[in-house]
Amino acid sequence: MTGRLTGLKILVPESRELDLFAGMLEAEGARTLRCPLVTILDLEDPAPVEAWLRRLADGAFDDLILLTGEGLRRLVGAAIRAGLRDEVIAAIGKLRTIIRGPKPARALREVGLSPSVSADAPTTDGVIATLAELDLKGHRVGVQLYPGNPNAPLLSAVEAAGATSDAITPYRYASDAETDAVEGAIRAMAEGKVDFVAFTSTPQWDRLVKVAAERNLEPEFRRGLNRTRVAVAGPVVAKVIAAMGFSIAAMPESNFHMKPLLNAMAASLGR
Repeated sequence: MTGRLTGLKILVPESRELDLFAGMLEAEGARTLRCPLVTILDLEDPAPVEAWLRRLADGAFDDLILLTGEGLRRLVGAAIRAGLRDEVIAAIGKLRTIIRGPKPARALREVGLSPSVSADAPTTDGVIATLAELDLKGHRVGVQLYPGNPNAPLLSAVEAAGATSDAITPYRYASDAETDAVEGAIRAMAEGKVDFVAFTSTPQWDRLVKVAAERNLEPEFRRGLNRTRVAVAGPVVAKVIAAMGFSIAAMPESNFHMKPLLNAMAASLGR
């Protein structure tokens, strides 16, 4: 059986779901070059997360903003270790949950919950626009952030709406993982050995840029990205890549996750 991606070699810089995404591509006939660009870890000091979870369980929030599915999963994991799982999930179920995109929605479903409000677009700007449509005056809002982005615009928007924010970043990136493999991926693209590179998050892109700089591979990096079709899962990472002068060959029109990304890649080739 011939798949829609038969004959293509695709660089997969996925992290937590690398095997799942690579398997989906391979089922469509592609050969994958797997490169885990970002390793996700729990915080070295769990105390801030546990304290935030206890405030959540004690009813300190009226609303909860979830930016990433990984963030909710890490919060639930921390709650389990602190003996607070049932209390935390029950507390979340009583809140108005505002999510940025499909990944936190899936993470909520994993614990038997559903989001209350989905952002108009799966970006910080989309969340801010959605908050403007809600009554937050006097509310206490828990905010789940992600590493490397304190997201001052989002927290300012919460405060401007008359609410108070209580933010937590429940995980960290170990971005020094497998540097040699990343260098190999850059060289493979520069040599024209890769047909597609598929990004699902900005930390993956940031890691690729960082390794290129550290290993003096900027010329190879630029040559490779100009020779390789770039696929992205959504507009956030697309904006970052485009800002560096590279074109995007494939992106889902909506539903910004792995299956629509695969479909967009095939569609960009007319398959």
